[in-house]
Amino acid sequence: MGKTHLATGIGLALCRLGKRVRFVTAAGLVTELEEAHHQHRLDRTLATLDRLDLLIVDELGYLSFSRSGAELLFQVFADRYERRSLLITSNLPFGEWGTVFQGERMTAALLDRLTHQCDILELTGESYRFRESMQAKQAKTDRTTKTAKAKK
Repeated sequence: MGKTHLATGIGLALCRLGKRVRFVTAAGLVTELEEAHHQHRLDRTLATLDRLDLLIVDELGYLSFSRSGAELLFQVFADRYERRSLLITSNLPFGEWGTVFQGERMTAALLDRLTHQCDILELTGESYRFRESMQAKQAKTDRTTKTAKAKK
């Protein structure tokens, strides 16, 4: 589908314009936030994130988070509302985000902020990686078949 590729391209384009951009997976960001919280440096980490012109959070919903991790991620997303840009990639439809944020109220509040004044790109179609792997598998099968025929 190309979500990560598209997000990376947008991030690179903004970097070329002199903007401060960070690309991180959702799981990586939650881990970073939880570690900062435990080491009593969460405020510094949040301030660093707040200085970014664009925060790209990739693969939201691939892994589940602890309640505290989901709350920290919610805090980052909510803090950026109407102040800084946020780009999120996910395979989950909005209706399933409750599984990530472990509750309908937090999910509803977050989606209310995220979908207000935003652009939503829904990519459909076959997975690029899946298509590539199937083509490679077919090429290998074709080579094996040709080799077997040549030996006869």
